[in-house]
Amino acid sequence: MSAAAATVRPEAPGGCGAAPVQQERGQREVFCGLTGIVWLHRKIQDAFFLVVGSRTCAHLIQSAAGVMIFAEPRFATAILEERDLAGLADANEELDRAVERLIERRPEIKLLFLVGSCPSEVIKLDLSRAAGRLSKKLMPRVRVLSYSGSGIETTFTQGEDACLAALVPELPAAPADAAPNLLIAGALAEPVEDQFARLFAAMGLGPVSFFPPRRAADLPAVGPTTRVLLAQPFLAETARLLEARGATVLTAPFPLGAEGTSLWLRAAADAWGIPAPRFAAATALPEQRARQAIAKSGASLAGKSIFFFPDSQLEIPLARFAARECGMRLTEVGTPYLHRAHLAQELALLPEARLVEGQDVDKQLDRCRETRPDLTVCGLGLANPLEAEGMATKWSIELLFTPIQGFDQAADLAALFARPLARRARLEV
Repeated sequence: MSAAAATVRPEAPGGCGAAPVQQERGQREVFCGLTGIVWLHRKIQDAFFLVVGSRTCAHLIQSAAGVMIFAEPRFATAILEERDLAGLADANEELDRAVERLIERRPEIKLLFLVGSCPSEVIKLDLSRAAGRLSKKLMPRVRVLSYSGSGIETTFTQGEDACLAALVPELPAAPADAAPNLLIAGALAEPVEDQFARLFAAMGLGPVSFFPPRRAADLPAVGPTTRVLLAQPFLAETARLLEARGATVLTAPFPLGAEGTSLWLRAAADAWGIPAPRFAAATALPEQRARQAIAKSGASLAGKSIFFFPDSQLEIPLARFAARECGMRLTEVGTPYLHRAHLAQELALLPEARLVEGQDVDKQLDRCRETRPDLTVCGLGLANPLEAEGMATKWSIELLFTPIQGFDQAADLAALFARPLARRARLEV
């Protein structure tokens, strides 16, 4: 692999690369990290997520996933009863019995995650020790790991970060003299993953692996020759642990929209020294189709104002897409946590706007009501009240459940912003 000169990337006039960020620390409106199970259990096809929590935890995941009663999802909840919470029963013994029954019933499970919750943390149930104990008993048939999905975390997407961080120590070590390999970190829908794999192959770039893998046995190797491209902006701990294993994280905008996807792919191409003509041959037509498809929804979005409440950590890449590719006007971009290193190129591209890190929901609601944006991106807890006040909203969690990365999904992303405005227009007729 040869080192290539840094590619000059377009910067928005008055971009936010060095802009001050308003810090807010007040009441928050967020889902807990258990929500990440909804997309993770579909991704790793022989993994199972066992939440150690309350009936409220079980109801949350079941409702968010929308799983029918007859389905066999790859998640469940080991319910902590009053006796467990009061210390009248040995929670570890009960957990071992629950896991043994689960493995007996579901022999296809190869990777089991014990997922902590607020109740399990309140009673100081050490799931990492339980995972080690169970893994020793069940290996090599089943590997058992643990992570926290507690609602105490900053935002619900940190559930994925915690899950992948728990997997990083299990990745095999790549030899120091191994050929360079590209690791795409972050859960992607299978069609999106396949599209990216085809684009990298067309560029002659590889080998490429995806993390998390579709099968637990296919964990990618990591080492000093590994280059990591983050597919999601909320993987701070995962990226830190990969770097500790010797990998290098490539800085790039995230693959949202035609522009973001092209720059994301180019970051890998630059690291591999892919010639510009070969990169263009692989990406020019898909990018052109994406721009044309975006234009169909973009016509109804141009000039409309948009306000982002902090919820998923996707807000800055989404705001960049909405402003630069759909012509929308940013009134405020809030995000639960801003990792300046991972988002450096996103901030350079972002048109000048009020940036807010953290949340004080009452103050942000006041600003939203004052500006009366055409569209507000927020969590479910805020959407219905704002809709009742006559504002059009988009649920931020829908942007996690829907495949939106890549060229072929760029039009779908624009449509997610356009549909609430169209619905509001019909209601007002």
